[in-house]
Amino acid sequence: MAFSGTAPNGQPYSDKSKITAGLLQIFLGGLGIGRFYTGHTGMAIAQLLTCGGLGFWSLIDGILFLTSKDRTDKQGRVLRG
Repeated sequence: MAFSGTAPNGQPYSDKSKITAGLLQIFLGGLGIGRFYTGHTGMAIAQLLTCGGLGFWSLIDGILFLTSKDRTDKQGRVLRG
């Protein structure tokens, strides 16, 4: 599946992968790594300070990265993959 062209929101697809973001969030979400990867620094710092919401927030966030079709990076571009 090629991701050239534009995403449903009209912007080009992100150079970041939703699979990478999801796996980083599931395994290293307590450190906010998945959110740092996508450029959401504020959210990443909040996850870092709360240990990923004691693991629950980071796990749910990681699953949503993997299953959602509209997760975006910092610029609002839909994640590829």
